Amino acid sequence: MSQLIRSTTPLRTFEDHEKGVVAVAVFPDKRRMVTGSDDKTLRLWDLETGVVLKKMEGHSSAVRALAVSRDGQMIASGDWSGEIIGWCGETGETLTQPIEAHSKEINSFGVPKRGRREVNQSSVVVMSTAFDIRLLGMDRINFSLAWTPDDTRLLSANSQWNNTIQEWDTLTWKEVGFAWPGHTGYISAVAIHPAGTLVASASQNKYVSLSRLSDRQTIAMFQHSSPLQFVTFSTDGKHILSGGHDNKTSKWAILTITRARDACITGDLSTAEELLTREIHTDANDYTSYAHRSFVLARKHDWDHALEDAIKSISIQPSLTGFISKGIALCGQGHVREARAVFDVASISTDQNLKTNHFLLLTKAIALFSADKHDEAILLVKELAAVCPTTDPLGCHVVETYIRVQLGINAFDSACHDEAADHFTVAVNSGAFSSKYIHQIYEDLTVLFGWDLESLCLTAHQKRCQVFLSAGKPDEALEAHQYMMDVIDESAKASCLDWSNGKSFKQECSALCVANGDVALAASDYDRAIDLYSAVINFNAASDAVFAKRCKAKLGKKLWIEALLDAQKVIELDSSSYLGYNLEHAALHGARRYDEAIETFKTMLSKLDNAPDIQTRKLRQQYRKPSEVERDIQQVIDAQLDNAPLRVLNTTTGLLYNREAQKRAFKMSIEYKELVSSTIMHPGLHMKRIKEVAMTYLRYAMLSHRWDEKEPELQDIQGKGVYDSELDMVSGMPKLRSFCETARDARCNWAWSDTCCINKRDSVEFQESVTSMFRWYHHSALTIVYLSDVSSKSGTLATSDWITRGWTVQEFIAPKIILFYQNNWTLYLGDHTPNHKESLAIMQELKVTTGIDLPAFPAFNPSMSGAREKLRWASTRITSRQEDIAYSLFGIFDVRLFVDYGEKQDKALGRLLQEIVARSGDITSLDWVGKPSDFNSCLPASITSYKAPPCKLPLLSDDQIQSSVSSLRKTEAVDFASNLYTKLRDMRAPGFATQRLRLPCLAFNVREVRRVRRQAPEAHFTYEVKADGLHDLDITTEETLVQFWPARPTEQKFVLVRPWDPSLLELPDFAGPPNFVEPSDFGHDTESEEEYGTPPSSPSDDRSSDYPVKQEAVDLESRALRLLVRLGQPFSAFLLAQQRSREYKRIASDNDIIGRVKDAAVSVGDIRTIEIS
Repeated sequence: MSQLIRSTTPLRTFEDHEKGVVAVAVFPDKRRMVTGSDDKTLRLWDLETGVVLKKMEGHSSAVRALAVSRDGQMIASGDWSGEIIGWCGETGETLTQPIEAHSKEINSFGVPKRGRREVNQSSVVVMSTAFDIRLLGMDRINFSLAWTPDDTRLLSANSQWNNTIQEWDTLTWKEVGFAWPGHTGYISAVAIHPAGTLVASASQNKYVSLSRLSDRQTIAMFQHSSPLQFVTFSTDGKHILSGGHDNKTSKWAILTITRARDACITGDLSTAEELLTREIHTDANDYTSYAHRSFVLARKHDWDHALEDAIKSISIQPSLTGFISKGIALCGQGHVREARAVFDVASISTDQNLKTNHFLLLTKAIALFSADKHDEAILLVKELAAVCPTTDPLGCHVVETYIRVQLGINAFDSACHDEAADHFTVAVNSGAFSSKYIHQIYEDLTVLFGWDLESLCLTAHQKRCQVFLSAGKPDEALEAHQYMMDVIDESAKASCLDWSNGKSFKQECSALCVANGDVALAASDYDRAIDLYSAVINFNAASDAVFAKRCKAKLGKKLWIEALLDAQKVIELDSSSYLGYNLEHAALHGARRYDEAIETFKTMLSKLDNAPDIQTRKLRQQYRKPSEVERDIQQVIDAQLDNAPLRVLNTTTGLLYNREAQKRAFKMSIEYKELVSSTIMHPGLHMKRIKEVAMTYLRYAMLSHRWDEKEPELQDIQGKGVYDSELDMVSGMPKLRSFCETARDARCNWAWSDTCCINKRDSVEFQESVTSMFRWYHHSALTIVYLSDVSSKSGTLATSDWITRGWTVQEFIAPKIILFYQNNWTLYLGDHTPNHKESLAIMQELKVTTGIDLPAFPAFNPSMSGAREKLRWASTRITSRQEDIAYSLFGIFDVRLFVDYGEKQDKALGRLLQEIVARSGDITSLDWVGKPSDFNSCLPASITSYKAPPCKLPLLSDDQIQSSVSSLRKTEAVDFASNLYTKLRDMRAPGFATQRLRLPCLAFNVREVRRVRRQAPEAHFTYEVKADGLHDLDITTEETLVQFWPARPTEQKFVLVRPWDPSLLELPDFAGPPNFVEPSDFGHDTESEEEYGTPPSSPSDDRSSDYPVKQEAVDLESRALRLLVRLGQPFSAFLLAQQRSREYKRIASDNDIIGRVKDAAVSVGDIRTIEIS
């Protein structure tokens, strides 16, 4: 027995509470802890410095219990009055008001890893498992609970009446062994080491007791000056934290009281290695510690270092331990010959002690076995037992048994069943289990090799049963099982029964044919299984279980009616059992008699609910009520229909259905009944199955087409089927009918056409339809594009009117699957590709015609990114209503704005562009040429202004930039560039609200505007503009500008601006826009140099796509100089004129305005944010 270690001096104390400390919890980050006190407060501490981080107040009585969530984000505290408060783990601020959780004080709470819950009240512990809730009535007060890391054991600290700890098995909720004694005062708290090896308990006798969980042996005591209230381990297991009435928390080191041998026994090899290393550092000539550390390293398979330590041990002092460690290490390296020699030399160090020599030879045999010298190892053990029959026969039996079990497992894993059976049979008959304490007697084997001797007996027996069963010998498996139950210890029988529950070897020999039938059934050999079960039934020896088995076999053969008869026989033989109804449900379901199946299932549930035994009642949790499944189905349908049109056509009946009518139709369908009947039996897969069936049933097709002069509308077909002959005279019906038929042939139950599926008289429905249309197309199972002006003889997709319409952009971008049809409803180009988005020929034709890149077709996601390019897509399109050119883009940009016909294109487009800039910060939409909008002068009046590609200017190569940077380094421009870089990095994002744009930019004050006579379009004027820091440039516009120059000044200000492009900063992790200014943040200043968030993009010539972000770390000075070089290049500029309101107005130009900086090292413009109306 190891000497008891006593300690009176902690490593550190934490003092700040005004009264006794009652509870403590350590954070997962190992850096902080929280304490609770009788002074009604909590303290948040830094464990390293001992500093109080936060005093937490909120309880009305003494804080008695604490817990920290596993992610450290939340603290829970309970007090004397039964209230609980939640706190933020990071800041210590309250997350909840006090919650009245219990009528009595809360002493302990926590959550075990596997989902059980524990709550400690005064005299009962409430345990909630996965299947039921049990009450463990205790006639004493239990101050503390602690779970083992694997949740298999629960320790409870008992009251002042017996001062003990009780250990509970969480599977049976029975006490394990006897209560632990040890304290002279009542136990106030108990805690378990994170590794599950040690138990700490705090008592009113002023001591913390540290014990091993394996043998309950007390190994250390920590003395306080006052009675104790709490104890816990640090998360790394290296310290104990305890305290109580002394108003402080004490921190104790526990690593020093842990023996290396104990750590080896528990498998904590890292601790064992650390302890031995400390001993070696203390005494460099400690040859025993070197040998022992060699054993630890060998168990970790670190053979090279294990051999080094062994050699070092022997070099200091040759010893038996050193030679053994060297022999084991050599075997681990595969040097068996050298190892044999070392073991032979080791025999010299045994002092002719027979028992020591006997153990040495056993160790040699084990080492040889580990080196795959199996036969030699077994032979050595046998010869040792024969030569020394009385020295240690049990040791020989134990080693041979362990070797046999390992050989049996290897053979079993290799499917060598007969060989495995022989090994396991030798093991169980070896006599090694004559003592149930072999794991204690031969503890050295656990230390040296990590053997689990405690479970060796059960392992040998259970593996033997398994191998016979796997070999197809159920009778021998049954015999082996019975032998196991006869010879094992009474305390192990319960676990054996749990292990073997349901195994075929439990059947009696007379039921061999039933067992073979089970094997056939498991192998889906239904014919053989039916024959075997029928034989038993014909012998009049059948029970309801045999009929149930045969019913299952017939279900496997899909013999529904015959299976139904067997299920009814099971019910006849045992009407109280649920099994017969379970099988009857399966048979009725297979026969497609779903209504009867569901009613039978309800009867089965009632049988389970009323079953006399607990185990059968537990089976009820495997199933769901039909009403529960129907509720889940309803939720899935609602979710599916949220992304579907408000009204659709049934492709079979031709009738219009709204969403509620679709739901009713689904509930009446055979698919719905089959779904309910099947998913109530399989709750684990029910949501996946429900989604699959609902998605299949609700599949809908969308029509994309060019409207004819007259199309059928909602009022034309309301209450009628599109296939009805009375609608033959309605214009456009042939197209609508063909569309529905094509959708039906594509396995779509529903179809949507914008002609008749929208109530245009209902403004709310019309608004929702317009703003949701992109989403409907996107979630459709199929979009059918009908090209009425294309036939197999004339016309192409490129020449079709369909390609010119504004709404059709989203109608072929949004869907996942699309098919093009000619005017006779045959596939375009005869292309039978399931999805024309995967047809290279058709997609190439669309690319050439629309100018949209191929990658946008297959998997387009709506967003505001790349706004300029998307606007170009629509720039050549036309719509019947001019506002629709903007409304048709709502879905593409993922915006929802109100629809207001009559506002004209100018305002509709302006509202859309304002939303894009305001939400995303993307100002590429400002890059246009044409007439300005009345909505805002920075926006175009028409979508056609985006037809021309964006301005592109020649870019410097990396070599050219680097050359310029090198030149600048030799000048005084470095500081200028760095300051400029810093200011530009702090620029905020552009904002747009109430028709006013706030534009971050580099501004150049215009000092001269003169009209010049140059060739220009009629009614247009050309002006020569001179600005500070820029070369002179010409601007052609239809606007009349105020001319001025130094000798003829004007009060109106003009500026040329370069919209700021943050990609020029080359930030390594620049990935998109940061926080943008909301419209409500806009003030009334016309200009501002305040700091704004960096915008994601701009319409300047320096595109982020042209200058990819450098992934390597570039120093700030280099980035600043590279920025300066780029800012010195030509750029696309805006000319702004100040208005009387001090806001600015953009002067529209016929061509791109190209600014050229004179000397970037001197000036690249003023950094400003300008408000433009």
